[in-house]
Amino acid sequence: MTFELLPSDFYGFENLLTEQEKTALTNLRAYLESDVRPIVNGCWERAEFPAEVIRPLAALGAYSFSWPETRPFENSAVFRGFVALETARVDASVATFVGVQNGLACGTISATGSQEQRDEWLPRLASGEIVGAFGLTEPLSGSDAAQGLRTTATRTGDTWLLNGAKRWIGNATFSDITIIWAKDTADGMVKGFIVTTDTPGYTATRIEGKISLRSVQNADIVLENVVVPEKNRLQNANSFKDTAKVLRLTRAEVAWSAVGTSIGAYEAAVAYAKERTQFGKEIGGHQLVQDLLVKSLGNITASLGMVVRVSQMLDEGSQRDEHAALAKLYTTARMRETVAWCRELFGGNGIVLDYDVARFFADAEAVYSYEGTREMNTLIVGRSITGQAAFV
Repeated sequence: MTFELLPSDFYGFENLLTEQEKTALTNLRAYLESDVRPIVNGCWERAEFPAEVIRPLAALGAYSFSWPETRPFENSAVFRGFVALETARVDASVATFVGVQNGLACGTISATGSQEQRDEWLPRLASGEIVGAFGLTEPLSGSDAAQGLRTTATRTGDTWLLNGAKRWIGNATFSDITIIWAKDTADGMVKGFIVTTDTPGYTATRIEGKISLRSVQNADIVLENVVVPEKNRLQNANSFKDTAKVLRLTRAEVAWSAVGTSIGAYEAAVAYAKERTQFGKEIGGHQLVQDLLVKSLGNITASLGMVVRVSQMLDEGSQRDEHAALAKLYTTARMRETVAWCRELFGGNGIVLDYDVARFFADAEAVYSYEGTREMNTLIVGRSITGQAAFV
């Protein structure tokens, strides 16, 4: 297959990729278009996750590119960003699954696990043999997780006893392992644990009634005297600062997904503008419709430039928390504008799934909120600008 630039990549950022990266991206794009796009509206409407995509995405490297133990070839953070973008432009729910499996599950073990833990778990997650989840958010603790975490971990000999609750945990209704963050009752520090989900006392219940990312299986988790062996404690996760290392990486990935979600809505709008006829001609020939499309493309192009640069900074070793935070808050805000403009272009047809744009419009609300709200990311950047923390 021949590599082709996305028309929505107006300045050709994909040309920064190597030939091997372009080939891998082309193969991923082909699978998403042929096997994923045809089923996602039905899955979204039924609030079901298409489990049949897990292994094929693994075979294409979706969960393995980042990690030395599993990556099929050397690749850049920009390429890995385009993987997130490519997935989100087809379906934000599938992109969220990949983000949890790759960025949060694999990412946590890679960033805070011992080499033995990396060797044990990363290949199994990367191959799709097992599914991972990430349990940080709680019913009463979200943005204040650094200080307000209520789930506890108490050590007794070579085991830990976990008690508490988690909420909004993606993949958790069918995950094989869940990373649980808990406060050590001995020293008050946040620590991470690899919890196998068949452990007695661990229960996960699906959250119903969502209007966004309906295919994502978010769960409420309850932990009642869950026993975890010391070997499953993440050996290099000793404070919330270690948790933040993971979140910095995944915030940048969410920024890429936000651009992909914008592109998905934009591509649907461009196609519709070329086929819908009003007042005797295609609506793409009307000035106000072109205005909506151009504003959308401007948002996409500006956001794409930002995420490309923040990923380059990761490769250079210069990316800091505030860089990822600015990318996440900016791109998700622009995404919110873009999907609204694209939905507007459809008129009444924009509120049904048939034309895809309604799904992107609804899913953007969740992408806007998770992995750090706009407000929290604003305060991270604000602290960098002024030297003053203003979180409370």
